[in-house]
Amino acid sequence: MAMLRTGILGFGGGPSVMPLFRYESVERYKWIDEDEFGETLAIANALPGPIATKMAAYLGYKLKKTTGAAFAIICHILPSCIAMITLLSAVSFLSHSKIVSGMIAAVMPVVAVMLGMMGYNFGKKTVKGLGIIMGIAGFALSFLLLQVFHVHSGIVIVLFLAYGSMHFRAVTKWKKNKNKDKERSAVG
Repeated sequence: MAMLRTGILGFGGGPSVMPLFRYESVERYKWIDEDEFGETLAIANALPGPIATKMAAYLGYKLKKTTGAAFAIICHILPSCIAMITLLSAVSFLSHSKIVSGMIAAVMPVVAVMLGMMGYNFGKKTVKGLGIIMGIAGFALSFLLLQVFHVHSGIVIVLFLAYGSMHFRAVTKWKKNKNKDKERSAVG
């Protein structure tokens, strides 16, 4: 049902559906936590193909292995397929309709707010994990790479995944050394 809902309510393409996936998988059913959702989203963004289909496959696989992945993908794409077949049969009428144009224009702010809320939550987690200076530096660097230098988003994601891996290892090593120092000073 969760994948059917994301397929039915998802509007505007893959990235705009991610808040729905997050709600279903993290908040409603608690299949995964916020960290795993963020990591899965980053990896799915780095891979080729539609993001929503990859997320549906991951969640289905996590719950019921290969059968779950296949079922989740079918449930997610079925509403879109049915809607496209239905709407394409009436495309000549709908292409000039002011009502349809108005409906689409009315939904756009909702999608923008949902994406903004998800971005804010990820930004908050970034600042919590890296600190405010590194969080702002990461945002600025990613903005420059994507908007100024036009580096492919997959490459930027891989670069930041590599940095995150190194950062995590360095912090883990630092904490381990800090604990050893505390033990030595307590003994000595």
